[in-house]
Amino acid sequence: MPKIKSLTAREILDSRGWPTLEAEIILDNGLKARASVPGVSPVSVYEAVELRDGDKKRYQGLGVLKAITKINEVIAPALADIDILKQAEIDKKLIELDGTENKSNLGVNTILAVSLVCARAGAAINNQELFEYLGETFSLINPGMPTPIFNIFNGGRHADTNLDFEEFLIIPKKAGASEMVQEGADIFHALGDELKNSGYDTDTGVEGGYAPDLDSSIEAIELMLAASIRAGYNPGKDLWLGVDVGSSILFEENTKRYVFPLDNAYFTSDTLIGLYDSWFKKYPIIYLEDGLAEDDWKKWHDLTAELGKDIMIVGDDLFATNINRLRKGIQEQAANSLVIKLNQVGTLTEAVECVKLANKHNYRVIVSSRSSETNDDFIVDFAVAVRADYLKAGSLSRGERISKYNRLIEIDNILKRNGK
Repeated sequence: MPKIKSLTAREILDSRGWPTLEAEIILDNGLKARASVPGVSPVSVYEAVELRDGDKKRYQGLGVLKAITKINEVIAPALADIDILKQAEIDKKLIELDGTENKSNLGVNTILAVSLVCARAGAAINNQELFEYLGETFSLINPGMPTPIFNIFNGGRHADTNLDFEEFLIIPKKAGASEMVQEGADIFHALGDELKNSGYDTDTGVEGGYAPDLDSSIEAIELMLAASIRAGYNPGKDLWLGVDVGSSILFEENTKRYVFPLDNAYFTSDTLIGLYDSWFKKYPIIYLEDGLAEDDWKKWHDLTAELGKDIMIVGDDLFATNINRLRKGIQEQAANSLVIKLNQVGTLTEAVECVKLANKHNYRVIVSSRSSETNDDFIVDFAVAVRADYLKAGSLSRGERISKYNRLIEIDNILKRNGK
């Protein structure tokens, strides 16, 4: 029974240049494994809480030395006698050690780093691919390849641009991973040419998508369609479009209105649903993420009832990978799709439980990276293990994005070799 000889952590930098955690585990047989977690990101108020130092003399208070101390002095001794292959038991111990609803004692970043590194070590002990180990550990059905969703334009909180929406997305129709990644890359580079020809710059945002100042949100969609055709793909036939509105930051609590500065427009929940309906009738859009604010439950129900038969109504801030929020969504018939972000919840066990509940109620599952990332590709194996419908890892530039798409291609090749 392999046990933990040492469990330590160190402070590294994420893709925004802010501190995050990398955990390292050494087992008593000498095996080593590492895992890192996403760093500072815009968060829903319903996400679990990160542990940060608060020392303004270091990284503007965002250091993670306290989290490192928690791993070294609290978590490592508590896990010393647990079999590394008992992931559920490890995760249960982490939850008990924290003892809070929102992980505010140990910190979700602290807990997740340990949960991930233990799973990676377990896979290595068993001489298995990580996705195989996760599937076996959590009694999941056979692995399956998710369709990648590419973030082509960055806006909102994800870029220094005037775009109101956080993400404008390309969704290839199902094919092999290599072909889908090529399609995304072809369109990404064609969009760069379209922007240059239109007199726009080709700067990119934090997830690698283009971030120019445009005249309207519709112009972004039209440019994506033109880029798709330039690259040799037929919108509606070879690919679909999607948008992540990030509505919670556009919602004014005092007026109960959604404010779109770029389009100089104001919407109530009802008129905003009407706007979406008009767009989806005109453009090949099948994906709407966070179309309403995270506490607008009744209108989420109305949005799903009106548009959910034809498109994916996706909850990210709405659910925050929180199983109780998902239960409420099921009861309210709000949304039909769920974003899973591991650092919204803390342990692999909790994330898998959320996926299983979503599957039971026919919600589509999108496993997603964060805007602040590392080169760790763990979420790709997780997405394959849980047979997620989609994988969102950003655009087709920046190393922390490409590392995940490269792993997706690698896993696809592994499954093909194994006849799956």
